[in-house]
Amino acid sequence: MTDLAPHELRVLVAVGRAGGFSAAASSLGMTQSAVSHSVRGSERKLGAVLFVRGRAGATPTEAGERALAHARRVLRLLDVMAAEVRGAGGGDGAGAGPLRLRIAAFRSAALHLLPPVLARLAAGHPEIVPEVRIVREVGRGTAGEVLDGRADIGIATIGTTSPVPPDLVGGVLLEEGYALVHPAGHPAPRSLPLVDWVENCTSYTREWWAAQDWLPPATVRAEDDGAVLSMVGSGFGMAVMPELSLTAAPPSVQVTDLGPARPTRSVGYVTTPELARSLAVRALIRELRGGAG
Repeated sequence: MTDLAPHELRVLVAVGRAGGFSAAASSLGMTQSAVSHSVRGSERKLGAVLFVRGRAGATPTEAGERALAHARRVLRLLDVMAAEVRGAGGGDGAGAGPLRLRIAAFRSAALHLLPPVLARLAAGHPEIVPEVRIVREVGRGTAGEVLDGRADIGIATIGTTSPVPPDLVGGVLLEEGYALVHPAGHPAPRSLPLVDWVENCTSYTREWWAAQDWLPPATVRAEDDGAVLSMVGSGFGMAVMPELSLTAAPPSVQVTDLGPARPTRSVGYVTTPELARSLAVRALIRELRGGAG
């Protein structure tokens, strides 16, 4: 049985975060030799090299990345356990201190889905302190942040082409359709160049795009949906965008329905099975389900 103590996990996480033993030692109030000794001991117990040492610092190996993800998740569970036990020990929870809730969300969800949800959460659970971080929904996206222990819950695009990862649990909150967005009053919007951004679509939506004869290949790619809306509003081009991104769209753009055959994407939440039972995550999921749709 592998027996790593919490302080050993904290050293691993500190080295991974700082990118080196010296910086990790400084952040932990330890000597560099003590940090090196702790890491070597962890590597010996796990039977794998966790960091590549070099002049530039310490870089996690593939085994190290996995170890860091598990370490962050274990340490987070210890923090949650301590906070919830203190709350239970106080009877009504008074004086138990705040419950941190780390949320990873893609941009349009953070801007338009979360604010009313967090307002209701604050009203019903003032002891919960949410920390929202915007993560681009590309690659591993918000689900990857949860898997790596950097977030307690992620607001993610999920569905048949982007399923909930095997190590996580989650659920769909809403289905949002796509619409054509173009400069308001333009006489021939479909003649304009197509503006796109990398996290716009799932593979299913891309297949829909490919089947539309009237949609040209994208000639401009922007960093995010806000930049796309700005370009469209200035008359630069047209775009196909999901509903959340079009919330409070400026009057300079016009939104045209693409009809019943339009593509959709599922927006939901993902978390770990352990954190799904925590007070803060359960409370947020209740508010998300109550306010979605």
